Amino acid sequence: MALTINNIEAELSYAYLHAVASKAGMSCKPGDRHDDGHGVDAELNYRNVTSHPFHKHIQLNIQLKATTGSSGKDEGHARYFIDDTKRYDKLRREDSDIYKILVVLFLPRESNDWLGCDEDELIMKHAAYWICLYGAEQSGNDSGQTIYIPRSHLLTPDELIRIANLAAVKKIPNYVSSAK
Repeated sequence: MALTINNIEAELSYAYLHAVASKAGMSCKPGDRHDDGHGVDAELNYRNVTSHPFHKHIQLNIQLKATTGSSGKDEGHARYFIDDTKRYDKLRREDSDIYKILVVLFLPRESNDWLGCDEDELIMKHAAYWICLYGAEQSGNDSGQTIYIPRSHLLTPDELIRIANLAAVKKIPNYVSSAK
């Protein structure tokens, strides 16, 4: 049986994360169904990557999302609708020493444009952005919540190293909605 479109999108989001983390020298492993219940699709581990004198092993819990929806017209922020208020609440809750990071992969609308490969290159179209929802306000409805991710939070190997260094000193910025 072939994967559903949603499953293909989910697998591509994990592949993106895994490729970026690998290039940054970090390990990336998928969460299991129990982790998923806590809003964790993948775990990143940074060993001897941070510049902190004591915190040399940093772990991040990652919630992955993929969408073919538009990221919006705002040049400063990508817009994403989390269609599950319970998931949103799990991501904004500061209940662990391990940061929870949302990574959203924006894919082209047409599935034929998602991935191209030949003997010279493998290209995944569009990009993923990250955000930590700590500090986010409670949703005002039951259906979900629109979040705004700074376009400066493009998920790259260098950006993952920067996130690791921020996590080592507990300085990953809290969420601020650009809708205000």
